[in-house]
Amino acid sequence: MNSQHIVRAYDDELATLGNRIAAMGGHAERMVDEAVGALINADVALARKVIADDIVLDEGQRWIDDRAILLIAKRQPMADDLREIIGTIRIAADLERVGDLGKSIAKRVVAVSDTRQPVQLFRGLEALATLALTQLKQVLDVYASRSIGAIAFMRDRDEEIDAMYTSLFRELLTYMMEDPRNISPCTHLLFCAKNIERIGDHATNIAETVYYVVTGEQLPLERPKEDKSHRVVLGSSSAS
Repeated sequence: MNSQHIVRAYDDELATLGNRIAAMGGHAERMVDEAVGALINADVALARKVIADDIVLDEGQRWIDDRAILLIAKRQPMADDLREIIGTIRIAADLERVGDLGKSIAKRVVAVSDTRQPVQLFRGLEALATLALTQLKQVLDVYASRSIGAIAFMRDRDEEIDAMYTSLFRELLTYMMEDPRNISPCTHLLFCAKNIERIGDHATNIAETVYYVVTGEQLPLERPKEDKSHRVVLGSSSAS
C-alpha cells in the first residue's frame, strides 16, 4: 500500500489480507514440496498428510473472499486500494488451485509406489518440481516486496517449465512403449508432471496480478503458456 489512510483500522485491514496471502503461499509451497517428496519416496503417510492439509487453503480462500467483499462494501476503496483487494482475491484463488494440484499428486502416491519406476523418472519429476516451486517462491517474494523488476524473467521461466514438462512427457511415453507393465504407473506420473507444470502457470498468473496491483497496468497478453506435449507422437524423436 502506497498511502497512509486517515483511518488506521483501514490500513490494518489491508495488511491482514496481505498477511493471509503470505500464509497461504507458504502453505501451498509446503504442500507441493511434500507431495513430490511423498511420490519420490513412496511415503504414503506423508501423502495422506498433504491431502488433509488442503483444507487450510480452501478455508484461506473462503476467508479472503469474505473479508475482501466486506472491506469493499465498508470502505468503498478506489484506485490502488481497490486493486490491492481485488488482487488478493485473484491470488488466493491461484494458491488454492496450487494446493489442489499438490493434493492430486499426493493421491497418486499409492498407485505409483506399488510398482517402482526407474529412478531417472523421479529425478525428472523432482527437477520439474524444483523449477516450479522456485517460480512460486520468487513470485511470493515479489508480492511481499512489490519489487516487480523480476516479473518479466518469471514469465520467461514459465517457458522453461513447459519445455522440461514436454521432455518428461516424451520420456514417460517411451517407457510405456518399452514395457506395457509401465503403462499404469507412468500414466499416473504423467498426471503428476502435468500438475507440476500447471503450478508454474499459476505462479505466472500471480506475477501478472502483482504487476497489475503495483502499476495499474496489465502485462501484454502474449506470453508462452502452452506446453508442447500435444505434439509428441509415439515413435517421434522430437516435438516441433
